[in-house]
Amino acid sequence: MLSIIAFILVTGVAVYFCAKSVGRIRSNIFLGKPENRSDNPSERWKTMALVALGQSKMVTRPFAAVLHIIVYVGFVLINIEVLEIIIDGLTGSHRIFEPVLGGFYGFLIGFFEILGLLVIVACVVFLLRRNTGAVKRFSGVEMKGWPVKDANSILMIEIVLMLALLIMNAADKDFQVAYGMPVSSFFAPMFSSMSDSGAHTVVMIAWWFHWVGILLFVNYIPFSKHLHIFMAFPNTYYSNLEPKGKIKNMESVTTEVQLMLDPNAVPPEGYTAPEGFGVKDVTDLSWKNLMEAYSCTECGRCTSVCPANITGKLLSPRKVMMDTRDRLEELGELKAKNGQDFHDGKTLHDRISSEELWACTTCNACAEACPVNISPVDIIMQMRQYLVMEQSSAPAELNGMLTNLENNGAPWQFSQSDRANWTN
Repeated sequence: MLSIIAFILVTGVAVYFCAKSVGRIRSNIFLGKPENRSDNPSERWKTMALVALGQSKMVTRPFAAVLHIIVYVGFVLINIEVLEIIIDGLTGSHRIFEPVLGGFYGFLIGFFEILGLLVIVACVVFLLRRNTGAVKRFSGVEMKGWPVKDANSILMIEIVLMLALLIMNAADKDFQVAYGMPVSSFFAPMFSSMSDSGAHTVVMIAWWFHWVGILLFVNYIPFSKHLHIFMAFPNTYYSNLEPKGKIKNMESVTTEVQLMLDPNAVPPEGYTAPEGFGVKDVTDLSWKNLMEAYSCTECGRCTSVCPANITGKLLSPRKVMMDTRDRLEELGELKAKNGQDFHDGKTLHDRISSEELWACTTCNACAEACPVNISPVDIIMQMRQYLVMEQSSAPAELNGMLTNLENNGAPWQFSQSDRANWTN
């Protein structure tokens, strides 16, 4: 009974803090402006199934894809064993599925052990790839300090959790005798000289270690880039279904122009003149843009295919998403403390420079490469709109073209009466 009470208390506390973190992230996402992404649900379900569940965009890099799929499948299937842990914890039983499933139970746990070993191997390879400098996309100014620690921590946590399961099975003498596990049996001799009570103590320590480790892991994820484990599903469901190169008109500008061109035009019901144009801070972005910031995996595939970055420009699409998320976290925390009307006077432009924004060629290679359908270009374009329309700040070449368009109706510097001369 004491064990059951302890299990309920520990789990309840963990669930409470996890729910608070989920609520914080949800509140931050909805600091963004409304955007309708509810159209064509069948296409959206299909996109989510292919991209998030089916990992369809991972296969462009086969070696990393195989490793990632091993960890992904391990994460999903081994949670079946976690279900047994939860039932055992709530009922005070041990291996409650064993008498129900009979011999198939041993086969199932054996399969999980092999899968767990593959997860350990995959995580070790990922650690080597991330820390030896062998993969260029894991470097960059944005990949210093916390991002490196975060990625390494998650991989090591996964290794430790898998080892805890193997040790629990290895120390369970009756279980080993009954089924002879394919992986944990190699560790079983470590506990063969122990008394039955001593071995049982090891089993329970490993059992508790694994469960508490899972609870800590779940509470760590909302503060980690590994939040994409969960965010990938809604983010891909709400993907932009339009062609990637299509740039949206600003509704506020369109309405203002229509009202100016037609003296008899009636403003839409509830319409108010826009206070500004483009994106100054994260609250000017849509909720979908902010969801994408939380969904970023920091894998660097976007930056590795960015022609601006490849040719030495300052732009890194990954950094744009990470800066957006960091600014959202900063402002969201301040609003939670001081009220929703509070603003600290800082902007997203304090983190993302104009040099980065204007380096973008809007080719959408980053959006094409992203394994969870994030579009950094959408944020970049909206921030550019702010620079041009609010700050009159743009490269000299662009300012010259805009001036010519305004004065001459063409990008070139000659009068409108001469516009058709080229036909001669």
